[in-house]
Amino acid sequence: MKLHRTLFTAWVFAAGVALHAQNAHNMVVQTNKLGAEIQPTMYGLFFEDINYGADGGLYAELIKNRSFEFPQRFMGWNIFGNVTLMDDGPFERNPHYVRLGNSGHREKHTGIENEGFFGIGVKEGAEYRFSVWARGEDQKLRIELIKNDTMEERQAFESKELIVNSKDWKQYEVILKSPRTEPKAHLRIFLESAGTVDLEHVSLFPVDTWKERKNGLRKDLVQALYDIKPGVFRFPGGCIVEGTDEATRYEWKKTVGAVENRPLNENRWHYTFKHRFFPDYFQTYGLGFFEYFQLSEDIGAEPLPILNCGLICQYQNDPDQQVSLSKLDSYIQDALDLIEFANGDVTSTWGKVRADMGHPAPFNLKFLGIGNEQWGPEYPERLKQFVEVLRKAHPEIKIVGSSGPQSEGKDFDYLWPEMKNLKVDLVDEHFYRPESWFLAQGNRYDNYDRKGPKVFAGEYACHGKGKKWNHFNAALMEAAFMTGLERNADVVHMATYAPLFAHVEGWQWRPDLIWFDNLNSVRTCSYYVQQLYAHNKGTHVLPLTMDKKAVSGQEGQDGLFASAVWDKDEKAYIVKIANTSEQTQPVSLTFNGLKKSDKLVEGKCITLQSADLDKDNTVEHPNVITPKESTATVEGNVLNVEMAPKTFVLYKFVKASNK
Repeated sequence: MKLHRTLFTAWVFAAGVALHAQNAHNMVVQTNKLGAEIQPTMYGLFFEDINYGADGGLYAELIKNRSFEFPQRFMGWNIFGNVTLMDDGPFERNPHYVRLGNSGHREKHTGIENEGFFGIGVKEGAEYRFSVWARGEDQKLRIELIKNDTMEERQAFESKELIVNSKDWKQYEVILKSPRTEPKAHLRIFLESAGTVDLEHVSLFPVDTWKERKNGLRKDLVQALYDIKPGVFRFPGGCIVEGTDEATRYEWKKTVGAVENRPLNENRWHYTFKHRFFPDYFQTYGLGFFEYFQLSEDIGAEPLPILNCGLICQYQNDPDQQVSLSKLDSYIQDALDLIEFANGDVTSTWGKVRADMGHPAPFNLKFLGIGNEQWGPEYPERLKQFVEVLRKAHPEIKIVGSSGPQSEGKDFDYLWPEMKNLKVDLVDEHFYRPESWFLAQGNRYDNYDRKGPKVFAGEYACHGKGKKWNHFNAALMEAAFMTGLERNADVVHMATYAPLFAHVEGWQWRPDLIWFDNLNSVRTCSYYVQQLYAHNKGTHVLPLTMDKKAVSGQEGQDGLFASAVWDKDEKAYIVKIANTSEQTQPVSLTFNGLKKSDKLVEGKCITLQSADLDKDNTVEHPNVITPKESTATVEGNVLNVEMAPKTFVLYKFVKASNK
């Protein structure tokens, strides 16, 4: 009886396997046919100061309008008593400061109070470095962290005294230690003695910034970038590179050197959308090109700066308002000087600036983007002049051009041949599109010219139809689309989701990769898709087919998308599959080409899925949807699985040999 039951069980199992194989989508990975090499830059990050991504976000400064240079000089500040705005300060490009004087009555008080960015977030037990440039004659200041609307006896919950004891301008520091967590504190400064005192560049930073640097970056946000393991970091944008007019374009030279003397610039995102209007959104340039290069180095990514090509935002200006070709020399010189700043010897003009800022070693810049989302003949006629000069002076630098703001259409079709004629190295494509577009783009790069410029998918995100916010289904569409990027790694050399950051109280654009408030941050479903690809990009593409066709959501493939890679360093096969359909799909995955002595071991399966397609992680609930890991076992060289509906799955197997 026991033998009979065992035989019956074996028969049922064999019948089940046969039935699965009969109904399954039979995918084949050809393990002995290494395809294109996957670039180290394949998956990376794009940063733009939108959604309070820099000031109020990644840049850890907690004081708004610290140098009183906003057009409304006291924006962000409440002033009381005898406060005078002065304009002959010690910093040429930031001349304004405040003079605090006696109130004229013993019961009246003089001082200033800053609201921060949607408040000032402080954490219990954490230390904060207050600094100020000041001059006076033994004036006493009281520096306070306060909560305005408290029901407690005192508004201040931390305070320190500071004596200004020099008639000359001098920087002073005190450390404030918060006894509690407050997401919306303010900083208040009282004049506590007779006489007058001058204050400039009033600053408050967490002591615990990324790598404990002064003028540093917010630690949790950089950690999120580091944890992706990005291959490339594109900065500083985006549309802010162009500016709304020539005066407000992004100029990298204004963002280096002493932070106190970096001038204010308008952020075009404070006025671009009237329905999301933030008139107090400016760029202090405290997070400048030196910090961007340093951050690229910290997170292990190739820096990819984007420079203005001599065009201001074409959405916001008519052709006759554009910079004339006769003025292009200074723009081209900016590009040459940037290469010197990044890579030049410490004895060179701009290499010395870098060295004086604390980085004598070169940043090893390899890529340079010229222009953002430009279009029309105005762009290639300007780009041509850059290319001619840069090829002669720096043939080692790879130049990134643009195919415009659209993923297809008239401008796109015009610009690609122009980019080929100019022989740029990469072409930056942008696509913010709905689910239907992502589902239809599985074969987008299959027929691209293999000998032409390579593709940089520089800005993309799925915008759900009627659901232009982060949700799981959008992330799933991105995962499906990225299988096509991976399959075509001989054409696609870089890809970066956009935008990167958004403050929950200050966003202009969504969806975004990482959300944050004053104290917390959250990694979205789209973040985890990017991370899974970046951590498992492999070194070479492997052919993966179903009925001898790429698995790219084609007719008869039931919404399945898949790609496969080999990682020569880990000696591992990695397969990514997205089931975008609403049905469970049986899949039979065969690893062909293995030797008899080869075995697939240490198998693991990483799954990203959600029962509610409209859900995502939030600041309040950051771990609702995260990748889940389990073991996976191959029978011989075949993996039989049931792919759950609306699911992204990654399989990884190490190749072991008996010999």
